[in-house]
Amino acid sequence: MLRRFARYYKPHRVLFTLDLLAAFFMAACDLFYPMLTRTVINDYVPGRKLQLFVGWAAAMLVIYLIKTLLTYFTIYWGHMVGVKIQADMRRDLFRHMETLPFSFFDENKTGALMSRVVNDTFEIAELAHHGPEDLFISLVTFFLSFILLARIDLALTLIIFFFVPLLVLFAVRLRRLMLKAFARSREETGHINAEIENSLSGIRVAKAFDNAGYEGEKFEGRNRAYVSARQGVYRVMAIFNSGMQLGIDLLPLLALVASGLFVFWGRIDIGDFAAFLLYISMFTNPIRRLNQFVEMFQDGMSGFERFCQVMDTPSEQEPAHPRTPESFSSDITFEGVSFRYDENKTVLENIDTVIPRGETVALVGPSGGGKTTFCHLIPRFYTPTRGAVRIGGIDVRDIPASSLRRSIGIVQQDVFLFTGTIRENIAYGKLDATEEEIVAAAKEAELHDTIMAMPDGYDTDIGERGVKLSGGQKQRIAIARVFLKNPPILILDEATSALDTVTEQAIQKSFDQLSRGRTTLVVAHRLSTVRNADRILVLTEDGIAESGPHAQLLKENGLYAALYNTQFSMN
Repeated sequence: MLRRFARYYKPHRVLFTLDLLAAFFMAACDLFYPMLTRTVINDYVPGRKLQLFVGWAAAMLVIYLIKTLLTYFTIYWGHMVGVKIQADMRRDLFRHMETLPFSFFDENKTGALMSRVVNDTFEIAELAHHGPEDLFISLVTFFLSFILLARIDLALTLIIFFFVPLLVLFAVRLRRLMLKAFARSREETGHINAEIENSLSGIRVAKAFDNAGYEGEKFEGRNRAYVSARQGVYRVMAIFNSGMQLGIDLLPLLALVASGLFVFWGRIDIGDFAAFLLYISMFTNPIRRLNQFVEMFQDGMSGFERFCQVMDTPSEQEPAHPRTPESFSSDITFEGVSFRYDENKTVLENIDTVIPRGETVALVGPSGGGKTTFCHLIPRFYTPTRGAVRIGGIDVRDIPASSLRRSIGIVQQDVFLFTGTIRENIAYGKLDATEEEIVAAAKEAELHDTIMAMPDGYDTDIGERGVKLSGGQKQRIAIARVFLKNPPILILDEATSALDTVTEQAIQKSFDQLSRGRTTLVVAHRLSTVRNADRILVLTEDGIAESGPHAQLLKENGLYAALYNTQFSMN
């Protein structure tokens, strides 16, 4: 784990090395004063050596000015090392998340993942900067102090320094408790972030149902769990800090008593006595640094473990020997396809069908029959548990994901628009599109006139997830996006089910134009929208129950006819 963490220092090793060198010289600067005090008391004052006294005082002033510059360097550039490492980790984490399969996001909440990207990497950055620096300064101070004091009296130095390992042992013993407490705290932070993200995303629904009180109760429950987790952290921290503080208080007392006895016994003189007391008083800062390091280490490493959990999640599998169809305008074949999300939930069972190139196939049936899952198997958002999906005779598992998905356009019921302008959201279908291509796509989606009627035209800001637009406008942007992408395969997944009848009829014309010349799959609950499909597949939990054109299925008077008659008898 530590070796893996250390790899992030490699791109910044020059700056990191300079930071440690600056920290070394800062620690060395602090060691001059006690020895100078010893010399002044034992030599300069009794010998009335005023010139040397003034000279060394001036030298100490220069040393402290140098220390000031070194302090500026470590605070500014040392923090920049941490920030750069944090940026590298966030980049790696975000890029890796972009490669993870749909199943990962099915199991993990958005707010919890945001917590890993933002909160965890911040704590890791604090450890990346302060951890090595605090540990290094503390060790340098202890080591050099031991050498200097040992030259005065080794026995007294050993007596005093014997107390330091006891403090280190105390810190190590509490390490496991702190690690568990910080890990639980991080989990609850992720949960509370997820709760906030979920509640704020659904704020309009909560207001519509007047459920602000219910949302508040849910949040309060998660808030109490967070308080409990932090309480555990602070309990362990309280034990740790109070124990370390006792050690910090006892160390000067031990030095005072031991050094005083050595003066009484004639082993050291008054100058040596003062030097020992000054060095021991300096130990409080390194010990406090070690104290902070232990806390920071537990916090940062628990965050790094969560970081590694995501980074170790396997990416979508790419084919070892990739193959690409001569044309994606080819037949799509399902051969004995079954799919289950887990052992207890089978969604598709033994699907065998061929969708000829250029054909429009509608998928209908009861909820939970696997219509959306059927469609998601084509762009390899999920892979079959058994069987194969082929395009042009090639298993989609053997086609590189980028090539496969560039050839498929998807319009869903819940259109997702990115915060930004209309132009940016249409251009998402082809990032290098020209202005003429964007306008042409909007015209094909019958959206251009609506856009030009807006004050800012294509530069109109649509708000978060397109909140400033109507449902029909959002759907048309999604349609324009696919027109711009111009894929040979099209999937329309409940694309009009959330719209009113008038808007649906208008957009259906755009869909008819969009589908022309493409292999199209249409998922629909409103059967009026699929009557003109070349073929209709009725999906149930047992597989394909019926297949054929609208008129044929009505004549067979089976499940499709029952669904159709039920819908139209209600109108």
